[in-house]
Amino acid sequence: MGLGFFLEQAFAQHALIAGTLVALTCGLIGPFVVVRGMAFAVHGTAELAFTGAAGGLLVADNPVAGALVGALAVAGIISVLGRRERERDSVIGVILAFGLGMGVFLLSFYRGFATAATNILFGDIFGVSRGQLGLLLAIGLLVVVVMLTLYRPLLFASVDPEVAEARGVHVGALGTVFLLVLAFTVTEAAQVVGTLLVLSLAITPAAAAQRLSANPVTVGALSIVFALVAADGGLLASLAHGSIKPSVFVTAISFAIYVLARLAGPRLKATS
Repeated sequence: MGLGFFLEQAFAQHALIAGTLVALTCGLIGPFVVVRGMAFAVHGTAELAFTGAAGGLLVADNPVAGALVGALAVAGIISVLGRRERERDSVIGVILAFGLGMGVFLLSFYRGFATAATNILFGDIFGVSRGQLGLLLAIGLLVVVVMLTLYRPLLFASVDPEVAEARGVHVGALGTVFLLVLAFTVTEAAQVVGTLLVLSLAITPAAAAQRLSANPVTVGALSIVFALVAADGGLLASLAHGSIKPSVFVTAISFAIYVLARLAGPRLKATS
């Protein structure tokens, strides 16, 4: 059975749609995560999303809803306890350790199939149902609307928060909103690569894009393109291979793009 056969199947079509939705949202918020120095926040959010997913799996057999609750909870905690930038990393570190420990503890009570637990960590994009696809679409639309609405003030607050605040921009409120958007995006991305590998879509494409350009619009566009190539390319490679999970290919492609961007970046700057 070749790739063409799999592409005719509903599960593969759902997976590609889900991967595209995730890539679009991750590519959109990624540059802001990098500029604001919040890569560690993404990891911390993913850890508590894992805890929430474990709880959702245990209580209601719904890891997606649980992951969203966990991610929103950590966004609120970081917003309240990590308001000062110098305190944020320590707060996230505490949450990260707690989240991972609680997630493992909750999974110890789960008596279902082991694959349901490991899918929380590494993703199960080929198991996305029609209902989950609708949820991913709703999350994606919400993230896109919020980011496009707040793009200019959020960019200003991210690049130079002190000047932005002096100009009347509500830097603290924007930071809280961005954390909430981040929580929704992490929950969405976890469907593709799992909570432990979410950085491969939420950070790496944007980091690669910033190596190639300093223009915010160009960086945003490249970030989305790179995320799409990694997500959909990884899915297609997994379908073609048949025995390797998509998250392996997604992370490998994303990392390869970053390495190429680092190599090409200095040459592009030298010729510009």
